[in-house]
Amino acid sequence: MERPIRVIISGGGTGGHIFPAISIANAIKELQPDAQLLFVGAEGRMEMQRVPDAGYEIIGLPIAGFDRKNLLKNISIPVKLFRSQLKAHRIIKQFRPDVAVGVGGYASGPLLKTAGMIGIPTLIQEQNSYAGITNKLLAKHAKKICVAYDNMEKFFPGDKIIMTGNPVRQDLVNSQITREDALLRFNLEPTKKTILILGGSLGARTINRCIMTNLEVIKQSDVQFIWQTGKFYYEQAMEAMKAAGKIPNLHTTDFIKDMVSAYAGADLVISRAGAGSISEFCLLHKPVILVPSPNVAEDHQTQNALALVNKQAALYIKDAEAIEKLIPTTLETIYNETLLKELSDNIARFAQPNSANIIAKEVIRLVETQII
Repeated sequence: MERPIRVIISGGGTGGHIFPAISIANAIKELQPDAQLLFVGAEGRMEMQRVPDAGYEIIGLPIAGFDRKNLLKNISIPVKLFRSQLKAHRIIKQFRPDVAVGVGGYASGPLLKTAGMIGIPTLIQEQNSYAGITNKLLAKHAKKICVAYDNMEKFFPGDKIIMTGNPVRQDLVNSQITREDALLRFNLEPTKKTILILGGSLGARTINRCIMTNLEVIKQSDVQFIWQTGKFYYEQAMEAMKAAGKIPNLHTTDFIKDMVSAYAGADLVISRAGAGSISEFCLLHKPVILVPSPNVAEDHQTQNALALVNKQAALYIKDAEAIEKLIPTTLETIYNETLLKELSDNIARFAQPNSANIIAKEVIRLVETQII
């Protein structure tokens, strides 16, 4: 091709969508360094900061997701959707992409719908084991659909599906840090068992409540913890810790920037069951206790968790039972070396380390097919 290829990557809302999108972009640039890339996200969401931090341009749409807790907030959604559709059309007209990639999240709907309607080839990356409504609707015009789980033919046309896995942050793949050095970065002891607690970039209410109501148990244990509260719960967590007194075996932060070290130091992980996080656990062979969020579309996190649990590759605790069971199960599991090794060995079988590169090649192939 005489000129650089032009690719729009759309989606976001959470780190689970943003980090795979950036990984795909990086892989495209590795294969075609002169490729022109533009991200389209949702105004006010974290992609508007994370994507520029990664060195890419991003434009925001005035789109919002459906609020299941406060229905009154949904009154403005049709207007925002209409405005987003118009803006998506303007973006496409000005940027003139050869292909549009959707990674999930609010913004991918208007952008990929518009692209498909005017004949621009589209590629969807479905991260979950249970496809979301947006991707099921977009699949009609999509040329390729990249998935991470088997049996996705029940959601998408089989001839469009490619098994690629979910892309993860490249720095996780290439890390050389030792467990000892990793734990020292969190001012923790390398000789002690360490549990990493994650609730996503925004936080997980139930998981955080489990920790806050068990601070005395944590303090008395011979285990140490790295706790990411998420930005919405950090202040509440710090107040609870202040009331509980000094807890030297608990490192608390609202957001872990150095996830490479956090994973390297962890013997066991507690997490929601987002597809992106699960892909990281698989790649790094991390034993994990999953507490799926009940507040997601089609309860897809439970489906993600069960895909592992049914293969003895993870432990699973229902959100409604977490307050009672999570900490006791965690402290019991961390000392069970046989179970930890079994979980590690089994989850490793789900790892797909070359996902971003495979997807990038499909994107470039779509462009070349159009030209031919």
